[in-house]
Amino acid sequence: MKTINKISFNDIESIPQLVKDFLNQKIEGFEDKTFSVEHFSQQIHLKKDSFSPEQRNILSDMFEKQLSELTLSSKQKENIENLKLPNTFTITTGHQLNLFSGPVFFVYKILQTIKTCTYLKEQFPDFNFVPVYWMASEDHDFAEINHFKTENNYYEINERSGGPVGRIKINDTYFISEFEKEFKDSVFGTELILMLKEAYKAGNTLTQAIQILVNRLFSKFGLLILDGDSKELKQQIKEVFKDELLHFSLQKTSKDKVDFLTEKYGKVQVNPREINLFYLSETRDRIDFNGQKYTVVDTDIQFTEEEIIAELDRNPEKFSPNALMRPVYQEKVLPNLAYIGGNAEIMYWLELKDYFSTLNIPFPILIPRNSMLFLKEKTLGKIEKLDLKIEDFFQNFTVITNRKILTDNPILELLDEKEEILINNFAELKASAETTEKSFGNMVKAEEVRQLKSFKRMKKRLLHAERIKQGELLERLENLFLDVHPSKTWQERVFNFSVFFSDEGYSWLENCLEEMVVQDSKLIIVAI
Repeated sequence: MKTINKISFNDIESIPQLVKDFLNQKIEGFEDKTFSVEHFSQQIHLKKDSFSPEQRNILSDMFEKQLSELTLSSKQKENIENLKLPNTFTITTGHQLNLFSGPVFFVYKILQTIKTCTYLKEQFPDFNFVPVYWMASEDHDFAEINHFKTENNYYEINERSGGPVGRIKINDTYFISEFEKEFKDSVFGTELILMLKEAYKAGNTLTQAIQILVNRLFSKFGLLILDGDSKELKQQIKEVFKDELLHFSLQKTSKDKVDFLTEKYGKVQVNPREINLFYLSETRDRIDFNGQKYTVVDTDIQFTEEEIIAELDRNPEKFSPNALMRPVYQEKVLPNLAYIGGNAEIMYWLELKDYFSTLNIPFPILIPRNSMLFLKEKTLGKIEKLDLKIEDFFQNFTVITNRKILTDNPILELLDEKEEILINNFAELKASAETTEKSFGNMVKAEEVRQLKSFKRMKKRLLHAERIKQGELLERLENLFLDVHPSKTWQERVFNFSVFFSDEGYSWLENCLEEMVVQDSKLIIVAI
C-alpha cells in the first residue's frame, strides 16, 4: 500500500459548495467551528464549564453497563474511568447500524475520530480525549441498513421491522453462509467469517451485533460505543424534549439559519418539523400536534398536553429524536468537542447553531470526514497510459472524455483556426459599422452570432462523429471510470470493508489510520 495523492475537497467538483465554504470559513458565525488548535482550545473551555461531574459519572456508568458483555482493552477501560475527570473530553462520530458495517466509509469515520484524539493529546497533553461511536440504534428505516456489497456479491438480511432497528433480533443468517463461500480462501477470510458469525449470531439484536463488530475492530484504539436508546441518558434531555413538545422550539429558532442556507445554497439537507420527535411503541412513529391533541402518526395513540408531558416524565425512553434533534441529544449527554461526519451530516448540523445557543449547549467543532480510495496498480497504469491524472476522475468526466476524444484532432484544429479568423474579421467589420447608421451595426453583430453558432454546431457534430469513430477508446475510458467509481459513485459508498480487510487484515486498519489527515478534509488515494 502506498499513498499516491491527497486531493483537497476544494479541488473536487462534487463536494457541495456549502461544505467548501464552511471549510474556508466563508459562512458567517461558523468561523470558529472549523478545525484548528486555537478553536479546540476555546471549545475545551466552553465544554468544561457546561458539563457537570454528575453527568460525567452517569456517562461513565452508562459505558460500563452498555459494554459489559464485551471484552474491553485496557485503553477502553482507562477511557471509561477518565470520563469521570473534568479534563476528559470526547470526539464523536455516528452512524447507522448497517449490516456488517455497510459501506467502508463507516470504518474511515471511526479511524479519523481515533486519530483526531491522538492528535489532540499531542497538542493538549494535560487533557484526555476519548473517541466515541454513537450508534443510530433508534432509526426505523430497516431497508437502509439491511445489506452490504462486496466486489462480487450483494448480501442482505430479512427481518421484521418498523420499530427501532437496534432492537431487531437476528433470525435470518443465510447471508453468512453465502459470505463464507466468497471469502473462505482469502488470506484473512477466516477472520472475517468468524467476526461475522460472532456478531450476527441468531438471537443477537442488531445493536449487539454492531457493538461486537466495532469492538472487535477498534477496541485496541480505545474506542467507546454508545447507544442513545437509554432511559438513563434520556433523563438528561427531558426538559429539551418537553420544550419541543410545548413550544416547537427547534423549528422556530433554526428558521433564520434554514432561510439563509436555503437562499444561498438552494436547499437545506433536512427541513425541521413542528415537532422533531418520534414515539416508540411497537413501531417508531412521528409525533404531530393537530391544535388540540398530540397524535402519533400512523397509530391510534393520542395524548392531551398534560398526558404527553406526564408520559415523557415517566417514560423518557419512549421519546426518540429525529435526525435534527439527535445532535442536540448527543451534545447534551457527552463532554464533546467535535463531530466528525459526512458532507450531508455537516450540512444539517449547520442548521442548528442558533438552537444550541438557546439551550446553552456549546455547538461543537464540525469536521467533514476524510475519504479514501484504494486503486490497483493495474488501474493506475491504465490511467497513466491514457495520459490522464487521477484528479480527472473527480471533475466533470464527460468534459474530460470529450477533450480526450478530440485531442490532436486536425478537423477541430481547422475549425478553431477558421473560427478565430471569423472573429477577427467581424471585429474589423463591427469597428467600421460604428461609423454608419445603427441598424447596420446591429445587423453585423447578429450575423456574427449566427455564423459563430454554425461553428458551435459543427464542433458538436464533430464530437458526435468522433465518439462513434473512436468507440474503443470511449469504452476504455468508461470502463476506467467504473474502476474508480464502482456503480458510478465513490468506491467508499459501495464496497464493504471486507473487500480490503480480506487481503491485509488488521494491518489494513493500521495503514488507513496512518494515512488519515486530521487537520484537513481530503480524498486520500492509495495504490494497492
